[in-house]
Amino acid sequence: MLAIARAILSRPKLLLLDEPSMGLAPLIVADIFKIIKEINETGTTVLLVEQNARQALKISDYGYVLEIGKIVADGKAQDLLNDPRIMEAYLGRKSS
Repeated sequence: MLAIARAILSRPKLLLLDEPSMGLAPLIVADIFKIIKEINETGTTVLLVEQNARQALKISDYGYVLEIGKIVADGKAQDLLNDPRIMEAYLGRKSS
């Protein structure tokens, strides 16, 4: 959280975040994603790299799914969340 606070002090137009949830307790992860969404809602563009695909897509407008360094899917975040291939391969649930 301190790193994010330091980053937004200069009021950037673009904020790059690499795995902000890594190694954090689940309750703190929820807070981090809430803060990231709030930062974006104030007008700062956020480029987020995150392995927690479900959480990242829930707060995103657009997403890219990478596999071994290559883009295997991209689109509106909501579309990716509902895509049966993405659901099964990356979100840990089978499509119905």
